[in-house]
Amino acid sequence: MKGGGAIRSGGGGGGGLMRTRLRLPVVLLSCSLFFLAGFLGSLLFTQDPQGEEDVERPLRRERLMEAVWPEMAYGESGEPAPSLIPYQILSWQPRALYFPQFATAEQCENVVKTAKARLRPSTLALRKGESEETTKGIRTSSGTFLSAEEDPTGALAEIETKIAKATMMPRSHGEPFNVLRYEIGQKYASHYDAFDPAQYGPQKSQRVASFLLYLTDVEEGGETMFPYENGDNMNIGYDYEQCIGLKVKPRKGDGLLFYSLMVNGTIDPTSLHGSCPVIKGEKWVATKWIRDKTV
Repeated sequence: MKGGGAIRSGGGGGGGLMRTRLRLPVVLLSCSLFFLAGFLGSLLFTQDPQGEEDVERPLRRERLMEAVWPEMAYGESGEPAPSLIPYQILSWQPRALYFPQFATAEQCENVVKTAKARLRPSTLALRKGESEETTKGIRTSSGTFLSAEEDPTGALAEIETKIAKATMMPRSHGEPFNVLRYEIGQKYASHYDAFDPAQYGPQKSQRVASFLLYLTDVEEGGETMFPYENGDNMNIGYDYEQCIGLKVKPRKGDGLLFYSLMVNGTIDPTSLHGSCPVIKGEKWVATKWIRDKTV
């Protein structure tokens, strides 16, 4: 009897297991059907009509911005929303910031096209006792000065406005753009953008910062170098021709901002910089020098 009981118990368990095995696929199938129906229904009711998706995206971004940054009161010269201009700190000595994709490819191409017909051999601001003959070979690029008003495409005006936002320095403090072209082998030996009165004589105003906008990619060479970055190489008898220190590779549309003056207004010795020789390709760059007074 005990054995029979064991058999009946086993038979009952086997029947229950079989029923469970039969029910399991049915449950899974039902769940799958419900999920599929819900998914298709959500697509049907949430899909935007043709052409409305692109219209909705800016609104969604604005709502996201509102959620992240609540509205803030602003002055007459202020702006109603935060400005998202990404940057990377490259160095504190000198203070140098890198701005990826600062300008569009179209803007860069328009600047090159406008400047190309006006190029002339680049010149130097001469120090006391220097002449064009004694400084030959220091700066071998060709270039031209262009104000935003001289650019019929409007690209320089847009770039200039964005530079003012990035630097918090008014447009009126910027010199005209110096658009430069470096061909293979051309360079600019290390120098300072600020003018030391002891070497250049009294100055009515001073260059505070420089913003370089790279207008083309360069296959090899052409980096902007800072040989004294973080105080390095200052006591080795640096000959101003070597391409050493922190090097920033030109990339089309990217920007580089560095400050020539320290916060106390004196020239930052680590702001010495230059342009390494172009080895392969061609380098175009637009430089905006920013002064401490209206230009």
